[in-house]
Amino acid sequence: MNSKSFTRRNSTRVPDVISSDVERVVRRDFANEHFADVMTLLDECGAKNGQRGGPRVQLAALKLAQGNVEKLRPLVESAKRDYRDVLAWAEYPNYHKIGFRVRELPNTERRRIIDSDWKQYEGWLRQ
Repeated sequence: MNSKSFTRRNSTRVPDVISSDVERVVRRDFANEHFADVMTLLDECGAKNGQRGGPRVQLAALKLAQGNVEKLRPLVESAKRDYRDVLAWAEYPNYHKIGFRVRELPNTERRRIIDSDWKQYEGWLRQ
């Protein structure tokens, strides 16, 4: 993760990540013999193929796959359809689960949920 670990956009934090973060997480979470296959699969939802999001989307898919190549495949397909889905599921799972009802919560509760989600994501990424 870059020295500047996030950017604020509206009320949420957005991780500042680069391709070396993706490679590090693949090496950390997947067996060595799967490295090339995982990287090839991730290229399908990367900027190289005209997809939006790049490393951020790739890391979201990796987080959700939990080191399992078979779980990664449908996540990559989902990211290719709408990359925002995997971002929400990985980066802001509790906020996402609440859905539109989040608007009904007091600002302090929304902030608590966002901060909690960010803490779990950052903890996972920094492992």
